[in-house]
Amino acid sequence: MTMRAIETTATVKENNQLLLDNPVPHHRKGKVRLIILLPDEDEIIETEWLAAASSNPVFDFLNDPQEDIYTNADGKPFNNQG
Repeated sequence: MTMRAIETTATVKENNQLLLDNPVPHHRKGKVRLIILLPDEDEIIETEWLAAASSNPVFDFLNDPQEDIYTNADGKPFNNQG
């Protein structure tokens, strides 16, 4: 049997049921095969990392107007033709 893969995300609820973040783009009813990927315990989730970095005072100097030295007119456009 040929199967088509659809990737989406879900939240595991308190009762260990999955709540899909988006509807499944599939119009037929019936059973599906499901593969669940869990992050490693010591792996930092990207949203957690971004939240930690944005609230870390070590980066406060980036809010200084003197650090804003580039404009949209700087540099040259990158056109990948390879």
